[in-house]
Order: sequence, then structure tokens, then C-alpha cells
Amino acid sequence: METPELTPIADSELIQFSRRYRFVKARLRRIRIDPSPRGSTAELVLTARTAFRDLDDEPRPVSVVLRIDGVEEFRFQKRPMTSLVRIADVKLAAFDGLIFVNLDAMVLSPGDVPGIYDFRASDAYVAGRRLSYRELESKK
Repeated sequence: METPELTPIADSELIQFSRRYRFVKARLRRIRIDPSPRGSTAELVLTARTAFRDLDDEPRPVSVVLRIDGVEEFRFQKRPMTSLVRIADVKLAAFDGLIFVNLDAMVLSPGDVPGIYDFRASDAYVAGRRLSYRELESKK
């Protein structure tokens, strides 16, 4: 799975990256998992909106390609009465050297910090060693 011009996201940049886009009610366009013996790779394509950067900047639709290298675990499970493509929200976190990308909004009490068990209980998540992305203009 060769994807050109990817920007790596370090563990310390996950919060900053998640503020760059509005992933609430984003759409999942594609999931591709390459189970290679050299290290599995997952590629997710999401349609979201950019976040406000300044007062003159209007949010615009974009496609965001997320690539997770060194995938060690994932789950994509469809439950009854859930959307196939609409995402409630995307949550990112790093635990024990793995970066988790959760496509299923977690229900937490106010002030609670999500733990690794919250990500693993999700219906849709990927965990791997490296996360990178690229942004494409959306065709609406």
C-alpha cells in the first residue's frame, strides 16, 4: 500500500491533530487492511470538515487519509441499528507504544479520561505503531 506524501503524527501531536478537523458526523469512505508478514498496514479514508483556524477561515469538506503502520489489533463490527458509514466521532490516543484510532464515539462521564480498555471495547478501531495522514480536497 504505497501512499505518497504522508505526514507522520507523533504521539505528542495526537491532540493537536484531532483539533485540526471536525470528525463529528464524518463519513467513512474506505477501509483497507494489508496483512503483510513484514507488518500489517491499515488505511482509512474519512470525509470530514476542517476546523476554524481564524475568523476568516470557513470550514471546508476534506477527505483525510489515515495510514496506520505496524497494525497489531483492530475491530470493525457492525451492530444492529448503527450506521455503516456515518461516524459519531474519531478519538486518538497512545498506550504502551501503540496509537489507537477509534471511529466509535466513547460514552464517558464528564471529566473521565479514556483508557486503553475504552478503545478496545469499541466497535471500530485500529491500533498500530505509526500513524500518518494526508489531506485531499473533497469533491462534496
